[in-house]
Amino acid sequence: MAEYEDRYWTSSDGLRLHFRYFDGDSAKPPVICLPGLTRNARDFEDLAERLAGTWCVLCPEMRGRGDSDYAKDPMTYTPMHYLQDVEALLAQEGIERFVSIGTSLGGLLNMLLAASNPQRIAAAVLNDVGPEVSEAGLERIRGYVGQGRNFETWMHAARALQESSGDVYPDWDITQWLRYAKRIMALGTGGRIAFDYDMKIAEPFEAPAGATPQVDMWPLFDALASRPLLILRGETSDILTAETATKMASRPGVELVTLPRIGHAPTLDEPESVAAIGRLLARA
Repeated sequence: MAEYEDRYWTSSDGLRLHFRYFDGDSAKPPVICLPGLTRNARDFEDLAERLAGTWCVLCPEMRGRGDSDYAKDPMTYTPMHYLQDVEALLAQEGIERFVSIGTSLGGLLNMLLAASNPQRIAAAVLNDVGPEVSEAGLERIRGYVGQGRNFETWMHAARALQESSGDVYPDWDITQWLRYAKRIMALGTGGRIAFDYDMKIAEPFEAPAGATPQVDMWPLFDALASRPLLILRGETSDILTAETATKMASRPGVELVTLPRIGHAPTLDEPESVAAIGRLLARA
């Protein structure tokens, strides 16, 4: 995999937050990859591998995930606090214009970033999320987030993921499930393998304000849609409905790509995703 630097920035409440930095052409706007609710920088390993050298790539880990500090107050695990953290990262790195790629929660952050100054976004990807989030998908997430399961071996972890999420990626073999496990889990205390996030992120998520920002997101989406925009949707997604995706794609210049036989969310490694992101970056 491409070489990267482990770098850090500090939140307004004093947390030490981690991001991976992949060097590239400084004449181009950097690519910032924002992960989903329980995810981390490893989600973007393949994407960063493809872009590094040609583009600078930053893969931040939100508070309570990966190598970032866990929050002292779990009620700061909300989209508006994550937004403040990303703004602090942009300020530290002196980034005034960027490409933003966001999966699920990261896509919500894309829209929030566009709210104040859409011109700073050179282009954006919304990966399986939009201004309306299906309640069925939110209920499913509430059912698993914060459940602190752990496993004896990586194979046990992979088999458990296959059992719980096989309908999301029905065509995966065990090698892909093992790789997936190593992206979202880590070796913890006592040699057990566990999910790589603070289980307390579930506490504010139980309240409606912890799931999605409590504002009308369509004006924020329209601000983002004024920029080159790609929407990726899993065909069987329970977060981004086909109806919402079609409405989003009705904006001029917005490309919608639906990934067959995939749920929430596409990994960005699918050939269709790779090609679509390449087209978007050419527009940027």
